[in-house]
Amino acid sequence: MLVSITATRRDAIQELCMFKNARFATATAIFTAFALPVAAQDASTVLARVGETEITLGHAIALRAQLPEQFAQVPDETLFPAIVEQLVEQELVSQANADTLSSRQRVLLENETRNFIAAAVLQDIATEAVTEESLNAAYETFAAEYAEGEPVTEYHAAHILVRTEEERDQVVAALDEGQEFGAVAAEFSIDGSAQQGGDLGWFAPGMMIPDFQAAVEALEPGQVSEPVQTRFGWHVIKLFETRTAEVPAQEEVQMELSQEIQREATRVYIEGLRENTEVEMDIEGVDPSALSNVSLLDE
Repeated sequence: MLVSITATRRDAIQELCMFKNARFATATAIFTAFALPVAAQDASTVLARVGETEITLGHAIALRAQLPEQFAQVPDETLFPAIVEQLVEQELVSQANADTLSSRQRVLLENETRNFIAAAVLQDIATEAVTEESLNAAYETFAAEYAEGEPVTEYHAAHILVRTEEERDQVVAALDEGQEFGAVAAEFSIDGSAQQGGDLGWFAPGMMIPDFQAAVEALEPGQVSEPVQTRFGWHVIKLFETRTAEVPAQEEVQMELSQEIQREATRVYIEGLRENTEVEMDIEGVDPSALSNVSLLDE
């Protein structure tokens, strides 16, 4: 139901903008009656009252922020009265029909409300959990675990990628003639690395497809492989050098560390709630196929 309300709201805003002359007089009158002086305005500033319900500047700001992208360039003075009028109309309809929602509409509203609250709270918890101190601590743990693990070999290689066997043979012939690998890559390779002479930079195991990786690991530095076929075509590979991977700098893993901190913070929060709340689950005996039976919502 909320999706329908959102779509209706957007359509209404568009209509109000198209026919604003007819609407602005009413909306402006409402604003004039309840707005505070500019110096005193904040999110709690009352713009309208519908029965006992107050519509505030905060409500209007939130609605403005949710409008489609095409409204971004519409001046606030154009949208302002239309938005207030839209909020008034929504409140009128809501008050008159709060008790008339169908079973389907009620569960949708409950789910949307539950989801909104949970998402907002967990987002705040996740954001607050990422601090300089928590990032430094997470990196220290990461670096220690990385150092304790098996050494990882990284590879610096280049390749020439072609589609056909004929092109493959031309590449092999050119290299056999003594042409430089980078020049041949620039001439024949269809990979984006061709402009860099086929140079792929440094990579660790798992970053390349298995057949390619196996061919690289079979080479000694300075060697060029026999043509290797993968789903991308034919590769001729040159291994430049290898090295033992060092612990990545904190800046390189900052995003992953932040995400892990956030996941852990929300997990701990939810577990804490669960420990202090009686939760009962009773799904035994319920046919799982009922999950796809949307018609049950209309009963």
